[in-house]
Amino acid sequence: MNRKLLAGIACLVLSSCNAVTTAQPETKWKDFAQHTVDQYFALNPDFAIYQGAHHFDGQLPDWSEAGLKAQKDFLHKVVADAQGYAGLSKTDAFERDYLVQVAKGQLFFLEDADQPHTNPAFYTGALDPNVYISRDYADKPTRMKALTAYFNQIPGRAQEIQANLKTPLPASFIKYGIVAFDGYADYYAKDALEAFADVNAPEVQAHLKASALKASKAMRGVADWLRSRQGSATQDFALGPDRFSKMLQATEAVNIPLDQLMTVARNDLARNQAAAKVECAKFAPGLALKACFEKMLADKPAEDVVVAATKQVPDLTAFVQSHDLATIPAGEHALVREAPPYNSQNTAYIDPPGPLEHGIPSIYYIARPDPSWPAKKQHDYLPGKDSLLFITTHEVMPGHFLQFLHSNRSPSLIGRLFVGYGFAEGWAHYSEQLMWDAGLGNGDPEVHIGQLAEALERDCRFISAIALHTQGMTQAQSKDLFVNECYKDEGNAEQQAARGTYDPQYLNYTLNKLLILKLRDDWTASRGGRQAWKAFHDAFLSYGGPPVPLVRQAMMGEDTPRTVF
Repeated sequence: MNRKLLAGIACLVLSSCNAVTTAQPETKWKDFAQHTVDQYFALNPDFAIYQGAHHFDGQLPDWSEAGLKAQKDFLHKVVADAQGYAGLSKTDAFERDYLVQVAKGQLFFLEDADQPHTNPAFYTGALDPNVYISRDYADKPTRMKALTAYFNQIPGRAQEIQANLKTPLPASFIKYGIVAFDGYADYYAKDALEAFADVNAPEVQAHLKASALKASKAMRGVADWLRSRQGSATQDFALGPDRFSKMLQATEAVNIPLDQLMTVARNDLARNQAAAKVECAKFAPGLALKACFEKMLADKPAEDVVVAATKQVPDLTAFVQSHDLATIPAGEHALVREAPPYNSQNTAYIDPPGPLEHGIPSIYYIARPDPSWPAKKQHDYLPGKDSLLFITTHEVMPGHFLQFLHSNRSPSLIGRLFVGYGFAEGWAHYSEQLMWDAGLGNGDPEVHIGQLAEALERDCRFISAIALHTQGMTQAQSKDLFVNECYKDEGNAEQQAARGTYDPQYLNYTLNKLLILKLRDDWTASRGGRQAWKAFHDAFLSYGGPPVPLVRQAMMGEDTPRTVF
């Protein structure tokens, strides 16, 4: 870690630096933004590495009480100092507001939700070594040495996690933590080593293996500790109305009464259910809606799922180009690969390179069923061919892959680095409806049911997040909602209900999809309607990944960020 970054952290923690004064010259804003990013990277090396700053390789955040306090002090100072900049250009003022929103959102989870002490999910992202294993940013021996250093830090971080988490914890949080930490224990000791088995460097291999086994043991220890706490588990997962509202304001700049937000969610559910009734009457006349969706899911890809997804990517890319939906930057591609075993619980996900990396492809991962499973379980695990079409739309084109192609080229440093949950998932989910509305599937009702299946699942997330955290909904009631109103099978419904307890932000998919739809309609209304979609998408994506109400304020020339559906 270089001395400049250490000095920056020290002045923040000790409050020994002079505060930024108001009305700084605009030229100093860029210096402040860069300095803030440098300090943020030093405090969050896992984030820095993911963005492509590989001089931080092998490092993890400090999760001790002193380390957590340093994070909070830093973020509070960022808010105070950034807000002190006045007289900026519109572009720099937007970047200032964007940075302040990022800091406020992170402070919510550190302070208001107190996630380091209450939620194992706070830690799991940084514990994923995928960046060293699957991203070819350097040769394998170099990445092995970085991974060895990373594994050497895991035992100490495991002690911090165990010291931080305060029991009793909600049952769903404990279950999530056990699965996650056990999964890492298995992955560190087996799959991570197998990824480098072809490297002929005995000494490097020996160091990696020794560090991996120690890291695995440490993760197993945290999982075992959580197992020992299951007897005292609670159902006290709810944030409550005040904190939930504050979360929306802090993370997504969404400011709307919760009863109105629930009405928005329920109305979108009803709209998609009505569309499903129309399409199911064509596709599966006489069948109930749940049976109709089961019929669509039973229509599997004609070939291996990874092969099928590989063929979908160029087809979807050609569709976006031929229908003039958005600019696709040249020279980058998304490769399709089988998901690694430790992450096979995710049907699909994408790993794009960071904005500080060049020449590295994005990898779209698709999970195959475990060959040891019974044939029926393997068959049920696979998505239907039309569900897969919209999964690929969501993850690749014009979803996450296209969005990150644009955010990595954003003129804003903050936009390139800090792509928010709501912006990313809202855009990807919006992309699914965009493609259907633009003519993907040529009106085939089965294809539309594939799109609606994804939309309905996200509607039930929207409703469940609000109800679980502000209206006393139980996990069992959330599960029933997914089964009876969004037509999910029992296993998926149970998983979705549990996720809502420890991921209250999973309403963001539909929440932000609807905000984007309204912004598109309002912006294009005076610019030719459908003819302006490409211009809208390019302009929208140029901002990076801020809360959508901030983008609305900028694109519509409004005085303040507004939540408009």
